Amino acid sequence: MSPTPQKDKLIIFDTTLRDGEQSPGVTLNTEEKIEIAKQLSRLGVDIIEAGFPVASPGDFNAVQRIAREVGPLMEGREQGVGQPMVICGLARCVEKDIRTAFDAIKEAPRHRIHVFLATSDIHLEHKLKITREQCKQQIAQMVGLAKSLCTDIEFSPEDAGRSDPAFLCEALAVAIEAGATTLNIPDTVGYNSPAQYGSLIKHLCENTAGADKVTFSTHCHNDLGLATANTLAGVANGARQVEVTINGIGERAGNTALEEVVMNVHTHPGAYPVFHTINTRLFFATSRMVEDLSGMAVQANKAIVGRNAFLHESGIHQDGVLKNKQTYEIIRPEDVGVTSGNLALGKHSGRHAFKTKLEELGYAGAALSDAQFQAAFGKFKQLADAKKTGVTDGDLHALVADARGSSSSGTAAAAEEEAIAEESSSSSNSAHPPRFTLKQMQVFTGIGVTPTATVTLHDAVEAADRTDAALAANGPIEAVFSVIQRITGLAIDLLSFNVSATSEGQETLGKVAVRIARAGGGDAADSAAALAPSGAVPKFSGLATNVDIITASANAYVAALNRLVAHDTRDTRASHKDRNVDI
Repeated sequence: MSPTPQKDKLIIFDTTLRDGEQSPGVTLNTEEKIEIAKQLSRLGVDIIEAGFPVASPGDFNAVQRIAREVGPLMEGREQGVGQPMVICGLARCVEKDIRTAFDAIKEAPRHRIHVFLATSDIHLEHKLKITREQCKQQIAQMVGLAKSLCTDIEFSPEDAGRSDPAFLCEALAVAIEAGATTLNIPDTVGYNSPAQYGSLIKHLCENTAGADKVTFSTHCHNDLGLATANTLAGVANGARQVEVTINGIGERAGNTALEEVVMNVHTHPGAYPVFHTINTRLFFATSRMVEDLSGMAVQANKAIVGRNAFLHESGIHQDGVLKNKQTYEIIRPEDVGVTSGNLALGKHSGRHAFKTKLEELGYAGAALSDAQFQAAFGKFKQLADAKKTGVTDGDLHALVADARGSSSSGTAAAAEEEAIAEESSSSSNSAHPPRFTLKQMQVFTGIGVTPTATVTLHDAVEAADRTDAALAANGPIEAVFSVIQRITGLAIDLLSFNVSATSEGQETLGKVAVRIARAGGGDAADSAAALAPSGAVPKFSGLATNVDIITASANAYVAALNRLVAHDTRDTRASHKDRNVDI
């Protein structure tokens, strides 16, 4: 969208990797965080909050690697944005937090420290146990310390939505005087209405000393379903930065969805005093990446990126759309990456046609590594041979997701490995190969018989193939999962199991997503059950595709197991509970 003289640029601050990862059950490893960060850079995001570095050495390492590897990237940013993405680290108003955050982000060409402290009376009295005056003193000292290390400083008064407006103006003035360049106003518990939040932003812009020197930002939660509405109300009343996440993921009911805010501005260019520089055609691909890596499914009727967002079943609507799409579509599907191109793929399609189609779907440039592309192409050729009706866009999105998971989780079947081994042997996106790989599987089931499964896994640690069998009372999937547990020696709780079709017809590709956690016993099990609702127990997702849903289920289960094993043996990041920070 082209800027006009009377409009300001809307700064997009994405916190998918920090606040979004606080969603119950979401556990991203470092490689996955880097992959998402690269996609956000291609999308045109201005600032990314990469994490909370002080939480643990592993969290520090993840933020530092994003600063080093993603901070300098310019792919997809040359024209619209014109400069690299700012890499931001979060810190409490504590000296150790602030110095650690700076050490993690300092290698990025453009970096920011985000400091926060609660300002509502309920937080000051019951959580921090300090007075208002002590709160202002702490803001002055810690924002000043951050400013001595870094020129770009953001300050957030936690629970601003329930803070006394007069005191909030005083606290923000102190932050400005100490060197803050952005003031973020969080509605931490999603309490405000659009009228209340918009009024608060306007009041702060008009009554805070030094407000003309800083950028005001919104940070809204969706507890009452008003996150996007509140954010837009803030923009209409003076905010020029919005803090958002892909798909609106986040703890409790989630955060403001990036795609919803941008497409509101995009669709109503005359309604808001801002313009954006986001490449909206990457929304669908980005949404699918976050969905697949986080394990947080996007509801079918989700605005902008839901699977039903551009479907019409009503006869009247269908008739109107066939005559003129604008009768019932206020957004062109292709503007958010939902394509209806004429390039049909089948078993005779080659790599060039496959690559061109992926680029059309939003997977251009470095969106896929060479190994991931080769894996996706190998899976595509297998699917094209099996289907008579051609490979659909839904199939391709699922194949890309599977290839990304396979490249770090070892779920590709042996036949697929052989097909791409020569081309991908020298290019892997993971320094650590997955421990388990599914080699062979045989399942026997039917009416009136006991389901049995025989499985062979390759164990990379022991450099050996291991085979076992299991019976199950509840069907072939249970038999497969049981034998995999027997082979690996892991006791696993299956938390969710979802099967979906990527297109129509009997030949369609089956997509399976599972989520697991390590099973406990006795007191440990009771403790895990108590912590589960808050997301404190690590949970791991796995995704796989196959025309045979039993094979897809096995591969998805192995992918999740590999993430669990890698977390137990290599991951030095803090627990979900320890890195959970409310803003």
